[in-house]
Amino acid sequence: MSNQLSRRALFHTLACGCAALPAGFVAAPLHAASGSKTELTADQALARLKEGNDAFVKGGACVPTGGPSRVAELSKGQAPFAVIIGCSDSRTPPEHLFSRGLGELFVVRVAGNTVDPSALGSIEYGVAVLGAPLILVLGHSNCGAVEAAAKIVTENASYPGSIGALVLPIVPSVLRAQKKGGDLVTAAVGENVGRVVEQLRRSDAILRDPIRAGTVKVAGGVYDLASGAVAFMA
Repeated sequence: MSNQLSRRALFHTLACGCAALPAGFVAAPLHAASGSKTELTADQALARLKEGNDAFVKGGACVPTGGPSRVAELSKGQAPFAVIIGCSDSRTPPEHLFSRGLGELFVVRVAGNTVDPSALGSIEYGVAVLGAPLILVLGHSNCGAVEAAAKIVTENASYPGSIGALVLPIVPSVLRAQKKGGDLVTAAVGENVGRVVEQLRRSDAILRDPIRAGTVKVAGGVYDLASGAVAFMA
């Protein structure tokens, strides 16, 4: 039976493409989901995301579920090592981009990866209650929400329903990007990530205190749709 299980595990690994993972890569979390918090530091968490994205770019990553036992284990609690604020884009699922499995990332997604009160509350929960030491704001190239905000600035565009209200918080980033020249949308994507990072760093005491103490880190990154690589920002 053990030989059969080993062969099945091997076939699953090959089917996922995981055989190309770099030596030492850890696809499964190192902690149990019994309610205890991660033991990773913010820098270790960021290194794990970088390692996972490198595996993704090389085409050797997969997102394992761990099977029924892992799913059952997670029903008892969660201990994610990072909170990801990402864009609601079908091409940018963080678990895939960083080659992470169930229970490892606490993901908050909205078009344009902005942070409103409901998103902020989710982030605070991920840090204060679940113990994640890292917050990563993740934008991506050719972001539709940023393009829409750019058209508000350059063409005085307007949008129906709640779409306009969704993209308005990105307008200040577009205005800052205008001053730098170059491709407006590309520059605005980076400015938008940086602006949200600063917003979180200046947040109330729930985030501010652990950030100042150095136990929680806020970082940014921009995912390139063409290459699959994330350019991390300090």
